[in-house]
Amino acid sequence: MASTGRRPSRVAKLPPRERILDAAEELFQSEGIRRVGVQAIAERAETTKMAIYRHFDTKDALVAEWLRIVAADYQAAFDRAEAEHPGRPGEQILFLARFIAEGLPSVSPRGCPFINSIAELPDRTHPARQVIEEHKARQTRRLVALCTEAGMPDPEETAAEITFLLEGAQVSTQNGSIDRAGARLVRLVEGIVARETRA
Repeated sequence: MASTGRRPSRVAKLPPRERILDAAEELFQSEGIRRVGVQAIAERAETTKMAIYRHFDTKDALVAEWLRIVAADYQAAFDRAEAEHPGRPGEQILFLARFIAEGLPSVSPRGCPFINSIAELPDRTHPARQVIEEHKARQTRRLVALCTEAGMPDPEETAAEITFLLEGAQVSTQNGSIDRAGARLVRLVEGIVARETRA
C-alpha cells in the first residue's frame, strides 16, 4: 500500500489511473470511504473529477477496484507461500501467519481496509462489499485446501480456528488491546499446525 511519505515523489511518475488509485487508497485509509469525495481524490491525484470518471464510472466502482488490489496482495501471499514451500502445506500456513504478523504494524494506525470498509458499507449489494466477501470466501477455500493437504482431521474447523486468529490479531492490533500481537499470532498458529498434523 502507498506510504504518505513517498507520495510527493511518486505522484508525478504514475499513469493517470494508478495515480487516482494511489490517491484514493491514501484518503480512504486515512479518512474513511464516506468522508472522502471525488473532488478530494482528484486534488490529491493532481487531476480532475472528469478524469476520474473516465476511468471509473462511479465512486463505488473506484472503491471496489481499490479493494480488489488490496485483496490481490493477500492472495499473492498464498501464491508466495506455495512457491517458497512447495508440497509443505503446514509451512505454507505458517508463512501466511508470518505475513499477517509482519503487516500488523501498518494495521495499527489506520486499521484493516476490509474491516474498515465493511463498517462503512452495510449494504451487502454494494460492489465493494461483494469484492470483500468474494475475497474472504476465496481465502477460506485456500486455507481449507492447505489444511486438507496437510492431513488435518477436520480441515474446515482448523481453517476456521486459524482465520479467527488471523483476523482477530488485526482487530486487536487496531484497537490496541493486545501487545506483541504478531509474535503471539505466529506462536498460536504454530501450535495449531503442530497439534493438527500430529493428530
